[in-house]
Parts: sequence; C-alpha cells; structure tokens
Amino acid sequence: TMKGFYNQILKLDLSGHGQQIEPISEDILEKFLGGKGLATHLLLENNPAGVDPMSPENHLILATGPVSGTPVWGSCRYGIYTKSPQTGFYSESYSGGTVGDYISKTGFDAVMLHGASQDPCWLEVSDHGTFFHDARDLWGLDTFETEDKIKAWIRKNRRDAQKCGVVCIGPAGENGVLFSVVENDYWRSAGRTGVGAVLGSKKIKGIAFWGNQKKETADPERVRQYAKDLGRKAKDDPGVLAYKTKGTPMMVDTMSRVGSFPTRYWHKGEAAHRESINADAFHKRLHVTPNACLKCFIACGRLSVVREGRHQGLKIEGPEYETIYAFGGLCEVDSIEEIAHLNDICDRLGMDTISAGNLAAFAIEAAQQGRIDYDIDYNEPDKIARLLKDMAYRRGIGDLLSRGIKTAAREWGMEDQAIHIKGMEPPGYDPRVLKGMGLAYGSSPRGACHLRATFYKPELSGIIDPDEIDGKAALFAEWEDRLIIMDTLIVCRFYRDLYPWEELSFLIRAVTGRALNVEEMRGIAQNISSATRRFNIREGLTAEGDRLPKRFCTEVLPETQKIITEEEMDRLLTDYYRERGWNEDGVPPGTTDRP
Repeated sequence: TMKGFYNQILKLDLSGHGQQIEPISEDILEKFLGGKGLATHLLLENNPAGVDPMSPENHLILATGPVSGTPVWGSCRYGIYTKSPQTGFYSESYSGGTVGDYISKTGFDAVMLHGASQDPCWLEVSDHGTFFHDARDLWGLDTFETEDKIKAWIRKNRRDAQKCGVVCIGPAGENGVLFSVVENDYWRSAGRTGVGAVLGSKKIKGIAFWGNQKKETADPERVRQYAKDLGRKAKDDPGVLAYKTKGTPMMVDTMSRVGSFPTRYWHKGEAAHRESINADAFHKRLHVTPNACLKCFIACGRLSVVREGRHQGLKIEGPEYETIYAFGGLCEVDSIEEIAHLNDICDRLGMDTISAGNLAAFAIEAAQQGRIDYDIDYNEPDKIARLLKDMAYRRGIGDLLSRGIKTAAREWGMEDQAIHIKGMEPPGYDPRVLKGMGLAYGSSPRGACHLRATFYKPELSGIIDPDEIDGKAALFAEWEDRLIIMDTLIVCRFYRDLYPWEELSFLIRAVTGRALNVEEMRGIAQNISSATRRFNIREGLTAEGDRLPKRFCTEVLPETQKIITEEEMDRLLTDYYRERGWNEDGVPPGTTDRP
C-alpha cells in the first residue's frame, strides 16, 4: 500500500451532527494521488449534479496531500474544494500558514462536510474525536477575533492539544457574499471562488484542527535528507532571494514594464502612480519583516506595519501583488498605505481582494457613466472602504455587488464591459499582452486564474514569446500538469522552479514509495484535469464558457496597442483541447452526464 496517507476520510453530516470515518481505496490513490486528485474524485462521487452551491446538499472538502505533515519544504498548505457559488462550477482554493500541518495531525487525509447546521456552530476536529460547538457568540465577529476566541477555548479546555490550527469566516461569509474567503493565521486565505459563503450557508463559523498523529513515509531518512539538501541548495537561488527581499509586490514593476499592469478597470496597462505603490514604495513606507509559512525558506510574506499618516500602526501581512493591482491599479488608489488599509478591511470581513477590487472599479465605471447614482470615483479610498463594508453587510449597492459581477453587469446594462471569465474576475496579468494568460484564464476550471499554470512565468522569462500562438498550448499543458501534481501533494506554487519533474518524482517515491516517471505523472494530472472538466460539464459548462470577455478582443491597450483576437483565443483553446485529448467542444472521452 502507498505510504504518505492515513487512508481515512472524515465525513461530517452538519444537519444531524453525525460523523463517520471511511477508508480510501488504493486504486483511487493510484489514479488521482491525494490533495486535489482525491478531493475532485470525492466531489464527483458525492455532489448531486446541478446542486445549488448554497444548499445543504453541496459538499465542501478540506484536504491535505501525502507530503503534508512531513519535513518537505513548501508543504504546509491545505485545499478547499466544493461547487462555487461565484461561478456555479468547480471550486478549488489553497492557503498556507500553519493549518495544513494541524489538519494532517488529526489523522485524516480529507474532511468532507455536507448538510447544514440549524444554528451557528464551530467544529473541533481532532484525533480524540470531532465535536460541534455553539458559535452564536462568535457569529458577527471578524476573522481575527474569531480565530483568537476559538484558539483560546482550545488552550483552556484541551490539555492534550497545546496548539491548534483554525480556519474561519468573517461577516462576508456569514452573509453569503459570493466572493467571501476562508481565513487562517489571520492573513492567509483560501481566497477565490467564494468558499466562505459555502461555509456560511452551512452555519459553520470556524473549524479547529489538532492532534498528535504522524503519517508514515516510505523512506523517512531520504525525505529528511532531501529537505536538508534543498534548504542548503536554495539559499542562494535568485528566485528565492527575490521573493525574500521583495515579496510579490515586485510584480508591480515587472508587469508595468511590459504594459500588462491592469489599471483603471482594465482600460490601461500601466499606472502613472506606479512609484508610490511598487515594492520600493512598499518597503520604504511600511516597516517590513519577511514572514514565512511553517516549513518554508522563501518567506514571501511581508509582515508590514504602516509607519505614519492616518493608518499609522496598522499591522498586516501584505498587501500582496494581487491586492495592489486590484486597488492600486484598477481603482487607481495611489498610496500603498491606503491599499494596506483596504486590504485590512477585506481580511477582517473575510472577502477576496481580487474580486472586491474589481467590483469596486466596476462600480466606479458605472457611476462615471451615469448608470448608477452613487458617489464614488477613482482614487477615493474612503469611498471604496465604505463600499467594501457595504458589500460585506449587503447594504444598498453593496448588496447587488455581493451577488457577483454577472448579476451587477446585467442589472446595470454593462455586460459588454464587465471583465470576468465564468463569473470570476481575473488577477493582475493582462492577457492582451501575455497571450498565454488568455488561455490560462479561459481554460481554468475555477474561472479566471493565474495559479493553475502560473504561465506568466514562461512568457516573461523568455521561454516562449508572449505573442506566440504556435505550440503555446502544448507548453501550457505541460506546465499545468506539473502544477496539478504539486496540488495533489499540496506544495506551494513558489516552489515551482525548485520542483521540476525529476524532483517531484523523487519526492513522490520517498514519501509514498511509488515510482513514477514523467509520463506516468502526466497521466495522473490528465485524469484530474479531465475529472474537473467532467464536473463542470455536468454543471452546464460549454466551450463558450472558456471564452474571454469581449473587451480583451476589441479594446486596444494604449501603451502597447495590443489585443488578443478571437482567432488567437480560438486557436489556443482548440490546441489545448487536443493536448488534453478532449473533443473540439472540450468534452473528455467517456463523459456521460451532459446537462
């Protein structure tokens, strides 16, 4: 049997407060490995077709992978999988910090929730049992207070626990905001696709994980030695050093240089005020300490304290590049301190900053065009802050925006202007410049996503020309396959350059005992890719849903005069479907459940 797994799934019925433990069959692990692979299989098996994402019947799965709880670098992550209320399709989201390790210590490879509690509750999952606790006193609290209170309860009442990991939602999740997040360690978020709203609909305020289980690996000595060697080798790696010294805000300059820093709700590719929101401004104006997750030497996190001005003393991990792009680019907020403040509001209330920033900028456009009577403009952080709170508490126009971009665009007659794929707003890479990101946004099962293939990397580093269409889908599929395997182990994206295929093969063998070559690993990735596609087709996705918003194909970026044409996008998708072995409509062989 394969090592690296407990071979146990905890199934919780929230309606009746029932629980059962089920084994995982060996052939499932052989076909899908763990993490994303296991969770995708469980979703397909357990979720009824066409289920309303906010109904009790929608399942939500938290999973770790075979390297979780081992000394492997970058392994302290967990994934959440469900049907997204934001897109109506496959949902996956990942978060770092410390929680992945605590989930692993419970002795389960996955925890699956279905049903819905009558009253607000929080769950305690441990190797001593699972308990449902009344959370009426926590309902309405922000994410930081919630985490503190649950941790304090465990410390006081569970002598065996010492420490625990907590995931929780804020008011946005309680109120069913479609882009609400699940948060842990204060600033770490399973951020996209609205997983917070799913927990909120089930009346789950938080989950605490603790335990003393340790998984068996195939070759513990080899795993230990491997981690030691990598730690030594990577100390002077230029990529590692860049993240450590500048963090993700370094991308502000990188993207601006190529005219792909989305600005003024996607009308421009560069911000005139770049110097006041880039990594240099960030490190000059905030007091910054590099901050790492458990078992990480990259330390991309920026623990920042605002030095002066009206937000003096504000402490936050961030803002990350995506938050800077969303508020500093799309909303044209020209001060890094103000962006930090908007980030803090989203964190406390439990909202995704990418979607929130996109929606704020969309509202600014609507106001400018006189489509709504609402007082807001670009670079008005106070009014944006008010709007964010109105979204979380579903007040006024915030209520409409809380229901997502598709609903707002329809209501305001702005469907041709709205920028989203499958109802999810893109991150900060303009596909008119980086054409491979166009394919990334279109083909990602969860809607516009930069993380499924991180394809800006090969396009920016000269591996393939950003304008090249020929052969791009083949390279893209190979990158995506490797990162799918990283999501079955659940290791952090920023280890992508340190874990090429050979290293992944070595890791899988040392941890699970299974020897896989590149072809076999790509076969597993292909199984998972087709399974997510089948899930989406069952929920009504057609090839039309992989298309980009009209504006990317028609509206030229002023700085570079670039667009991505519909022909280019068609070609990329056609090639991609072929790479995946799907038919010309993007349907995998053996797909039976057409809607």
